[in-house]
Amino acid sequence: MKLVNSQEMKQIDSKAINDYMIPGLVLMENAGIRTVEIVEEILDGAAGKTVLVLVGKGNNGGDGLVIARHLMNSGAQVFVFALGRPEAFPPDARTNFEILKKMGGQFYELQQEADLDSLMICLLNSDLIVDALYGNGFKGRLNDYEARLADMVNWCKKPVVAVDIPSGVDADTGLVHGTAIRATHTVCFALPKIGLVLEPGKDYVGTLSVADISIPRRLLLDNQLKTNLITADMVGPFIKLRPAESHKGTFGHALVIGGSVGLTGAVVMASYAALRTGAGLVTAALPESLAPIVDGVITEVMAAPLPESGEALIGLEAVAVLDNLMGTVSVAAIGPGMSGHAEAAAVMRHVLQRAGIPLVIDADGLNALVGNTDIFKDRQVPIVLTPHPGEMSRLTGKSIAEIQAGRLEVARHYAVEWGVTLVLKGNKTVVADPFGNLYINIIGNPGMATAGSGDVLCGIITGLIAQGLKATEAAVAGVYLHARCGDRVAEQKGQRGLVAGDMIAVLPEILCSFENQTL
Repeated sequence: MKLVNSQEMKQIDSKAINDYMIPGLVLMENAGIRTVEIVEEILDGAAGKTVLVLVGKGNNGGDGLVIARHLMNSGAQVFVFALGRPEAFPPDARTNFEILKKMGGQFYELQQEADLDSLMICLLNSDLIVDALYGNGFKGRLNDYEARLADMVNWCKKPVVAVDIPSGVDADTGLVHGTAIRATHTVCFALPKIGLVLEPGKDYVGTLSVADISIPRRLLLDNQLKTNLITADMVGPFIKLRPAESHKGTFGHALVIGGSVGLTGAVVMASYAALRTGAGLVTAALPESLAPIVDGVITEVMAAPLPESGEALIGLEAVAVLDNLMGTVSVAAIGPGMSGHAEAAAVMRHVLQRAGIPLVIDADGLNALVGNTDIFKDRQVPIVLTPHPGEMSRLTGKSIAEIQAGRLEVARHYAVEWGVTLVLKGNKTVVADPFGNLYINIIGNPGMATAGSGDVLCGIITGLIAQGLKATEAAVAGVYLHARCGDRVAEQKGQRGLVAGDMIAVLPEILCSFENQTL
């Protein structure tokens, strides 16, 4: 599903009105009707109920006026409180005000302190509140008067239905400066806005519904809209039933390179996750003194011993072995548990320069690239990078705070600049491709912040590429599957007890639900 910022939504509305000749009044009417349907569902019918509608100075307020008159027609007692004077409303909103006035609607202006006292009385006696103060164009913070109004709404603890976006939330970033209205249900129109799925804005949204207001579908699927929400429907086509005429070679051979003393578990988990994702063959390449550990833990994964340097560290002599291995596999992941010593970093760069297969670079593989990101410019093979914010900070020279404050644009910028698929991990993991497309994951839970979780994700993505998915497809599907596994484990064992191995254990169950189309 596409996600849009405020400017993109404004352009879509403009094209619907000007190119497709759909009057703005029609779009406003449809928005109001769709919202009323949700209100009546929440109230189990509007007849006999009391609803307070807060309207602002723009067309979002016009939506609120449509909602008010339809609720009146449904038998509700409706009080409308407006921040602006009717004569200052834009034309479509003014038209709806005139209709409401002719219907005898109860309309009050919010201008002075005494008006807030009247508002409080209505708030306390209402069954539901409709927030149509501000729409997608809101930036900055509510002024002092508006902030007091929002605090009153939040204090009264009544159900609140927000029209398109809760007032006070930035539609582009999800940021809230000061205060915002906390909705129990948000009805957004045509497409979700980016700020509705990002913290802290997401915490103000409540239940989110996306309503069709008759904007042509072609406008909503425009390839110029580059930001997407990762959903089960998006991932489903990547998880196909296997043909009867199959053998292990049909599903690819994944190579996982890494491991060092104390960190062998990383390469083991990444390898096992790749196998559980469905790769036909998986080989773990690690220092020769550690190779027996793989044989002892996962009998289905093949171990490839690599020449060592020092104490169980991958040495430069390993490059010849790796060159041979890469000639026999479908995809290679490098970095899990590899450590950051100089020779391992040199091996990493050699693999990147010589590989003729897709690469997934994780953990210490990423650290080996610090100061060497120009190496991407000469590579033609698909590359997936999976940094957490700290690793991204080292790669870019930006602070973690800068990265976290602009996760979407940071991921997009460097994916395009480096020509890679970039998975910026963390709360709301972001996948960016070399063409500027973004994919945002909103599932998962804090319990997944545990040792080995990133190794599992690396293995899942690698396993999907082995089976024929393109780099970005595998990253998008892998991020979603990983998060779905985390949520399933949290349901069963809670977040605190969740460990990375639990996610691998439920991975076949999650994949099966896709194959059976039950997710």
